Amino acid sequence: MRHLGRGAATAAAALAALSLQPAPYASASASPVPVVGGTRVAEGQFPFMVHLSRGCGGALYAKDIVLTAAHCVPATGNNTSITATAGSIDLQSPRAVHITSTKVLRAPGYHGKGKDWALIKLARPFELPRLPIVTDTAYDQGNFTIVGWGSTSEDGGQERYLRKATVPYVPDDQCQKAYGTGLTPTDEICAGYVDQGGTDTCQGDSGGPMFRKDDHGAWIQVGIVSWGQGCAEPGYPGIYTQLSTFAADIEAAADTLK
Repeated sequence: MRHLGRGAATAAAALAALSLQPAPYASASASPVPVVGGTRVAEGQFPFMVHLSRGCGGALYAKDIVLTAAHCVPATGNNTSITATAGSIDLQSPRAVHITSTKVLRAPGYHGKGKDWALIKLARPFELPRLPIVTDTAYDQGNFTIVGWGSTSEDGGQERYLRKATVPYVPDDQCQKAYGTGLTPTDEICAGYVDQGGTDTCQGDSGGPMFRKDDHGAWIQVGIVSWGQGCAEPGYPGIYTQLSTFAADIEAAADTLK
């Protein structure tokens, strides 16, 4: 069984196809596909969503900082090679805005397992809403929204239009039945339809947000698309970086980029 990252940076083919999560958990530098089993997002519905030129997704942590997966970016340091696109669900829309990166900050201690988060500093801000992240475990349950430009099927290509789907929380003990010691419960949270599969992130979706409504009806980010076995396979839920574990670290890291 080979676990694939849900980013598209690992292969040119993945870059050519747009999907919700990075390429199927293939490696720490891979990206997923678009959401499997989802539907097209309405224009303006999730304005905080960002597409990265490395074949991954992300969300605006701040107007000039993108939160994504560590496996979607190179090592920490100055970096002007990444283009962030936002402002439209259509990657080819004239309304889409493209801004280059200036710096990457990958989670300290990241080595391909757990701690799968990173920040990208942009050359200028997007004039778009940001997506707040959780600060505790209060919202680490229930139903979550997943979105992305990744594949809509395993080994498929990226999508032109942003897609969305809903997946339920899967408890750690149930997720470990599928992944065993591959899961890091303190760092990762699982979601998906375990019995029937059919809905999941995929190649090209890596780095994108998993989010839900808070008690005030506002969107709040709970996870980051990280990895999984294939895409939407029965028995194998998607695995996401658990932001309640890393919220303080991410805030401190973002402060250094201001």
